[in-house]
Amino acid sequence: MIKLACIFPGQGAQYPGMGKEIAENYRQAMDIFDKASERLGINMKKLCFEGDEEELKKTENTQPSILTTSIAILEVLKLNGIIPHVTAGLSLGEYSALVASNAINFEDAVALVKKRGRYMQEAVPAGEGTMAAVMGLQKDEVTECLKMASGYGVVEPANFNCPGQVVIAGHTKAVEKACALLKERGAKRAMLLPVSAPFHSSLLKPAGEKLADILDFVKVKKTEVPVVSNVNAQIIKDEYEIKKLLVDQVSSSVLWEDSVRNIIGMGVDTFIEVGPGRTLSAFVKKIDKSINTYNVEDIESLESTIASIRERLECN
Repeated sequence: MIKLACIFPGQGAQYPGMGKEIAENYRQAMDIFDKASERLGINMKKLCFEGDEEELKKTENTQPSILTTSIAILEVLKLNGIIPHVTAGLSLGEYSALVASNAINFEDAVALVKKRGRYMQEAVPAGEGTMAAVMGLQKDEVTECLKMASGYGVVEPANFNCPGQVVIAGHTKAVEKACALLKERGAKRAMLLPVSAPFHSSLLKPAGEKLADILDFVKVKKTEVPVVSNVNAQIIKDEYEIKKLLVDQVSSSVLWEDSVRNIIGMGVDTFIEVGPGRTLSAFVKKIDKSINTYNVEDIESLESTIASIRERLECN
């Protein structure tokens, strides 16, 4: 028996042409792009299939495009009998997980994340905030260096991705100072990321407040499939907690490593990354090498994943 988790990528996974091949081969996937286009009033197929990198990099475009691509691919997996026992997503990907669990309607989710992207972009003036990836240090060493750099402004852990990889965020000067201190401490890498805002830091609280206002008007149901939250790495209890955690998530650290460990603790032995890229699959392998990981983003990876899972089911 395979126990399966579907995990969904966040901002940064986007690329021109994502989802095109699967949508052109499966009507169910193309329908998702059509629904997104109708709800947002933009041509989502043109944005994802033909848009250039600069257009896709705009946060209010990035978020709905990744969500749409992920859910389009999920529809094809479901068509082939692949249904998750638990779901999770990195930052933005948590919305895909909630759609997969039938807690939020897809059309509502795609409208939400477009506004979420705009609010996050507007929260901090351009150039005043940034993020950096730190590799090769333990969590407590990173935290200590951040405290030392805090005299230059806000600088906080934004993502705990996997052992030895933490992302930090905050005011640009404070992040730059932290990077220098982290390198002195022995970090293999401490480099600024090409992002437009300091996501998952307290500087984004105004974006969370705006998001809370629109979430009041969105229908949210209890999850039908368990969803593990970024904020606390625990299964979300009910529909009321979903809204609170989505607001908190904007300015809280993403506890991805803890989330994956807790999912594995539930007996999950197989993870499928659903959507563009394969970053999350790599994180899972760094967390636990014994876990089976797959990613599905095009026809080749779709067919390979389906064939592999069916073969394993036949052997059990």
